Amino acid sequence: METKKQFYPIKFTPIPSRRPWGGDSLIKVLGKSFVETDEDGNEVHLTTDVRIGESWEVADMGAQESVVEGGWLSGNTLEELMETYLDRIVGEHVFEWYGLQFPLLIKFLDINDKLSVQVHPDDQLAQERYDSLGKAEIWYVMDAKPGSSVYMGFNREVTPQEFYDRCHNGTVEEILNVIHPKKGDAIYIKPGTVHAADGGLLIAEIQESSDMTFRLYDWGREFNPATARKMHLDEAIDVIDYSLYDDSLWTRGPLWGDGGEKRNQVRQLVRCDQFTVNQINLSDPVKATTSASGSFLIYICVEGEFSVQVHDGGQMTDTVVRKGETVLIPADMPDFFLVPRDRDTIVLESTVEKRAEVEEYPEESSEE
Repeated sequence: METKKQFYPIKFTPIPSRRPWGGDSLIKVLGKSFVETDEDGNEVHLTTDVRIGESWEVADMGAQESVVEGGWLSGNTLEELMETYLDRIVGEHVFEWYGLQFPLLIKFLDINDKLSVQVHPDDQLAQERYDSLGKAEIWYVMDAKPGSSVYMGFNREVTPQEFYDRCHNGTVEEILNVIHPKKGDAIYIKPGTVHAADGGLLIAEIQESSDMTFRLYDWGREFNPATARKMHLDEAIDVIDYSLYDDSLWTRGPLWGDGGEKRNQVRQLVRCDQFTVNQINLSDPVKATTSASGSFLIYICVEGEFSVQVHDGGQMTDTVVRKGETVLIPADMPDFFLVPRDRDTIVLESTVEKRAEVEEYPEESSEE
């Protein structure tokens, strides 16, 4: 009988995504090295002259597939890993629910200009109408320039007609709830929450594997033929939550003066059916395992630097994860240690926990 090969931490090659609201922070601040293929099949290294809004770190999105970087799985796409190793990658309960669809999409966002006012559907509506996953997500603020803003929900209860009219007459900003975030804040964006952002934000985003985004208002760009993008206001009018924004979905970080961070402190940022995200202030080595959740783990380094150390058969592998990098821990991997290489290391830990009941669910998510 052939012995199963041992899994180790998996890193992927980042995928750049150009956006009109993007900037140069993904290259300048996070040190990303982006490569695209031109029409002639040549590799082109992107520079800071290109407005890059997103870096897709872990993606199983059909046309956008993460490719393993290094190790014995090097060159394989995430889709190929799912097809070949099934629940060894994600865990049995995740595989039962999502099938061959990897459930999470991990990104970094550089919001340098106005991000469109948008909304995402929940799982039920997305499944019924589009045979897709919905889109719950969480934003972790890695940096926020003075004057930056996040528009999250409404500052009062509104009606669908009022919102519709304001999107057409350019006054929608008057009813949007405004947050001026600080570094270390986290904002859970429930499906149905109208949101946007502006003014210099570097964000780590964890979301469902779905590209179900409805643009509602694009700050006037939609009225200029040179900048117009497809809008979805009519399609999304019954997707929106029109109530007053629930401020408890905004988790304030240490810069708001809550007494500071503790050594190896673990703070739960969100726990929902779609994912659980914890913030770890990593000051000393910590032993970790996938057995607690029975699922994969994803670690995102948002400050400092750490390594994932795996001891197996008398040997040790040491995978270094720097600020702006992401690593996937397969469900079928031995216990391991998170070891800080910088005294101010902060790590986001993401996983998908077991749901109360297992039902049939779409195996693939459709792109917008």
